[in-house]
Amino acid sequence: MDFTLIGQSLVSGLGIGCVYGLIGIGFCVIYNASGIVNFAQGAFVMLGGMITHALFVRVELPYGLAILLAVLIVALIGVVLERVVVRPLWTRNAPMFVMILATLAAQIVIERLTYLAADDQPKTLPVFTDVPPIMLRGIAVNIQSLWIITGSLAIVALLALFFKTTRTGKAMRACAINREAAALQGIPVHSMLALAFALSAGLGAVAGIMLTPTQYTAYDVGVPFAISGFIAAIIGGFGRPFGAFLGGLMLGVVQATAILYFGAGLKTVIALSILLLFLFVRPSGLLGAAK
Repeated sequence: MDFTLIGQSLVSGLGIGCVYGLIGIGFCVIYNASGIVNFAQGAFVMLGGMITHALFVRVELPYGLAILLAVLIVALIGVVLERVVVRPLWTRNAPMFVMILATLAAQIVIERLTYLAADDQPKTLPVFTDVPPIMLRGIAVNIQSLWIITGSLAIVALLALFFKTTRTGKAMRACAINREAAALQGIPVHSMLALAFALSAGLGAVAGIMLTPTQYTAYDVGVPFAISGFIAAIIGGFGRPFGAFLGGLMLGVVQATAILYFGAGLKTVIALSILLLFLFVRPSGLLGAAK
């Protein structure tokens, strides 16, 4: 057994797991605010990398400014999606499957528009810090992976503070508990829904931007990321943001280990097997009670 190779896989798994966790948190933020499962979440991840690449390479903006503008643009796209697609259905109390189909359709539309605006060629971004990897007992720790892990942990901590200490965060939590009662207390429920989509889209964009330097992005990468983020949210207990992050870490590590022993072809099979296992054994997720 090559422990160095196992350690290398674990480092890689933690990096991609943090990305899955952020996407899963995006699912939870929208679900908690509205009860909607947004399957366009993967499009936000794709747009983060694609828009940053366009601003940095085509427009030739400074890298940091391109990243900031890309996150803001994707957050705005999230608000537009909520206003144009989701809110008309939500106000009419449309069934959940209608909402899911609508967000899936939005995902496809965004992919096609991105394809027309760009092309079908993979895009990548420079690493945030161009220095050699850190070597720990033969294990190469890529600096970009450290950016992903530390950045994700910082985002999770800031989100916890936002929801617990700010008036807006508490208002969003109130909408998650009972939006009718929140509306009676004077909380602008529709504004909270738009904010939830903006926050979720921004999280997806950040995840895509951090990951793109280590892999690539293209117009059609959104659906796989959406599926992985959804599985992470289920594993953590749907509606529990911190649980979704833990679920993402678990999924990333298990997938990396599966690739090591069984090859990349079974990565999706392993992920779906974990989902089925949790649905049977612990449907309420990691932070819930076993059945």
